[in-house]
Formats: sequence, C-alpha cells, structure tokens
Amino acid sequence: MLTVGTVVLGVEDLHRAMAFWCAALDYVPRSEPRADWVILDPRAGADAGTSIALSQDRSRVSLPPRMHLDLYADDQQAEIDRLVALGARHIDWDRYPPGADWIVLEDTEGNRFDVIDTSGA
Repeated sequence: MLTVGTVVLGVEDLHRAMAFWCAALDYVPRSEPRADWVILDPRAGADAGTSIALSQDRSRVSLPPRMHLDLYADDQQAEIDRLVALGARHIDWDRYPPGADWIVLEDTEGNRFDVIDTSGA
C-alpha cells in the first residue's frame, strides 16, 4: 500500500517560502531547517493534513505547472484575502469555466495553487 507522505515544492528563498506556508496552512517545521531543505507539518498533528517539504531550487518555474496544490476553503474570499496579505499573488488566468469554484494564486516563489470553495454556495 502506498500513501502520500510529503508534497515537495521547489523554492528559491527557503525562509521566505517557509514563512508563507507556515502562516498559510498553520504548519510548523518538523525540525530545524537545513540550508536547502525543510519539512513542514500541520501544527495540529499528522492527522490534520499532508506534510509539505521545501527544497531550495534555482530552476525556473514551469508554466503552466505540471502539478499544483488544491487548497479547500469554506470561506474562499476570506482565505484568498488572507493569503494575498501573506504574499500570495493572483494569477491572470483566462481558462476558468463558467461557475468555476476555484481561484488560481501563486506563492512567494511562483508555485501555483488553487483555492477551492467548499462552502457549497
């Protein structure tokens, strides 16, 4: 049996990305960050979500990305506002279908993610 243990994101500025993702998801470093690597775990424990690792990587972000995170929000606009205040950026994306329940953002390193409305509204 396989399970997803950790999602790894390439980042240029490890400390900036760590600050963003810790604040965005209420995660904490598993241990002291190395110069080029850190694993972030949910503050509430392993059952609260999948770990995210940040790996220092100087390669360019591929657009469109081949992988991205889907983040679920019961108050989508409030979460988007909070994430933007933390340093996320809106993406000018022209492929939303009518009635899309997600908004595309990118983190401080250019890694894209979707904020999906789970309120059922």
